[in-house]
Amino acid sequence: MRAFVFTDEALARHAGRFVWLEINTDIPGNAQFQEKYPIESWPTLFIIDPREEKALVRFAGSATVPQLEKLFEDGERAYRGVARGPEGLLARGDALYGEGKAAEAADVLAQVLAEAPADWSRRGRALESTLIAQYGAKRYEACARTALAELPKVPHSASWANAAALGLACALQMPDSAPDARELGASLEVKAREALSPGITMPADDRSGVYEVLVQARQSMKDEAGAKALAEQWLTFLEGEAARAPTPEQRTVFDSHRIGAALVLGDPMRVVPAIEQSEKDLPDDYNPPARLANLYRRLGRLDDALAASSRALAKVQGSRRLRVLSERADVHLARGERDAAVRTLEEALAYAKTLSGAQVSPRMVATLEKKLADTKAK
Repeated sequence: MRAFVFTDEALARHAGRFVWLEINTDIPGNAQFQEKYPIESWPTLFIIDPREEKALVRFAGSATVPQLEKLFEDGERAYRGVARGPEGLLARGDALYGEGKAAEAADVLAQVLAEAPADWSRRGRALESTLIAQYGAKRYEACARTALAELPKVPHSASWANAAALGLACALQMPDSAPDARELGASLEVKAREALSPGITMPADDRSGVYEVLVQARQSMKDEAGAKALAEQWLTFLEGEAARAPTPEQRTVFDSHRIGAALVLGDPMRVVPAIEQSEKDLPDDYNPPARLANLYRRLGRLDDALAASSRALAKVQGSRRLRVLSERADVHLARGERDAAVRTLEEALAYAKTLSGAQVSPRMVATLEKKLADTKAK
């Protein structure tokens, strides 16, 4: 969003409508904001009422300029209290989701889709928000069914593509024993593939996200050949986008997805030069050396992996530091240094205790504790 969307000149005319704030959630000092405004995925966009410090809109995921402009309008309607009918229900659902009440928001947003006119201009945005809330409430089957039922009512657009990917992601979360799980997944996979058509204009990172969930769908079906074929298309697309990016910051937006595609292909070396260049271009960013540590370990370059991990640790804070420490322990284990791995995991758990509960999840702590116990048992 910072590299591609917020720099768009089309947003200049909105500059005076809001006070703009960017929060770095890696910094422990920003925990108070996260405690008040829960964040489960990045990026998450809020429109906040300054009178009550209440979130009027909470939207998880990236957005195009037209999508942002719809969010601006919806936030202003909610702020002024003038929204009625479907717009009023959408504002109420947004507010509930902003308060972290995903289940209640999902109920209200589903009502919006049921009651809104067929040609309602907000239907695509409302569908995205409904699916996000249903996913957050772990209502995976409802999410998949909602996507399949509502997609034919939405014009092909970035919102349509995101909804197709969200619906498929929900279907993949359903247990295999659930009735119609495979049928829902297969139908939504067709829609997600359709989302990749050149006729749909969407941000490159969103298109990459569609590729990612399609690869996961093939993997869930044990279709290794199909997953690799998609991963090759995915990586080729990302390499083209990176080559066209005019600045290092814009180019590195694609680094993590390039790594994901390369790992599916079993070819981590294909992306190493690009990540090494990112570290040179962005010396203050912990991400490139952290990613290199992972890649070097997979390639058996264990000394390089440990050195890259040290460079990342010199820069990283917050919950991301826990991930870097966990992967550093993997490097130690690959080097046959069990005691060093134990010490690294103990350091991670000790650091986790210094963080706010808003910045480190119980699930992450449990994963580290299990990894420590397994490492000690080796």
